Amino acid sequence: MKITEHIQTLAAEGSLLADAAGEAGPGAPVPTCPDWRVRDLLRHTSMVHAWAAAFVREGHTSYVPDAGEPELDGPELLAHFREGHRLLVEALENAPHDVECWSFLPAPSPLAFWARRQAHETTIHRVDAESARGGALSPVDAAHALDGIDELLRGMHARPKSRVRTETPRTLRIRTTDTDTVWTVRLSAEPPRAVREETPAEALVVDCELSAPAETLYLTLWNRLPLTALTVTGDEDLARLWRDNSSITWS
Repeated sequence: MKITEHIQTLAAEGSLLADAAGEAGPGAPVPTCPDWRVRDLLRHTSMVHAWAAAFVREGHTSYVPDAGEPELDGPELLAHFREGHRLLVEALENAPHDVECWSFLPAPSPLAFWARRQAHETTIHRVDAESARGGALSPVDAAHALDGIDELLRGMHARPKSRVRTETPRTLRIRTTDTDTVWTVRLSAEPPRAVREETPAEALVVDCELSAPAETLYLTLWNRLPLTALTVTGDEDLARLWRDNSSITWS
């Protein structure tokens, strides 16, 4: 996806997140993040947005820790989130394409990294806000969902900190039923190694396959939908391994 598409998605998703959070109220529990109330969601996402914007706007070329979560609540917190989200979108829109700054996953450029990462960060937390509000979730475009699965499998879980590991080598297939996109994920005592294919010519024998439309896979792999949302074929222990060990945490 293009940088401009990621920024457009970030802008739309942040607005949806704020609207849902406002409707739910700051004290509403967040079912997809059982330890959180909506105020925790807003404080966390506000902090992440400010942290990301600073790298792009100020050009930090090495890691800089975040400034901490805002000690706000109620309408002031929601207004703070909206303003910080706006500033992040503006920072990405106004940054030169060759901006140099720190990032933590491979990408064509730092700007491409931050636009993509914040688009998915905000989409997933928008789902959290809507789960707190109740009712139907806003849809996720298939192209955005595919990109998010790719970032998760080939980016986030390729890092040494991934806990999705097996003592005996196993193979997991992730298949979208609406786009014929497949990821083959090789699990071992090392971080997962994932390869993406479009309509593979020959099916590889795997230990387990998870299949669903791209949007459903995206939200389930990010642990925002239950495993029952997917079709699980083969060794269900591998599906449970993902559910129990794949969470991405801030620390």
